[in-house]
Amino acid sequence: QLQLVESGGGLVQPGGSLRLSCAASGFALDRYAIGWFRQAPGKGREAVSCISRRGDSADFADSVKDRFTISRDNAKNTVYLQMNSLKLEDTAVYYCAAQLASITWCSQVAGHFGSWGQGTEVTVSS
Repeated sequence: QLQLVESGGGLVQPGGSLRLSCAASGFALDRYAIGWFRQAPGKGREAVSCISRRGDSADFADSVKDRFTISRDNAKNTVYLQMNSLKLEDTAVYYCAAQLASITWCSQVAGHFGSWGQGTEVTVSS
């Protein structure tokens, strides 16, 4: 059974960093593109980033460009979201999602992803 588990969330001060992990089990991650999404309290889900199957291509929301990076280690079946220079407005529950995809495919549309993790909470506060 395909399963995604996010980890690495927590409380951090503005300007700090966190690295989120998305660990996959039950399937070979290298056949799937991965997206990261977030949902802040009282708001809708928004795209953060995505990465193609081999990591050749990636995309980022304008709000996180130049602060967040995404990477993957298919041998470990894990995708990472490195978040630097965190801001108060980055506070949200972060979700990773997987979709069986062609090699170069990457999307920031939540509806394109069929499998989701349970989320990890990130709180940026002083």
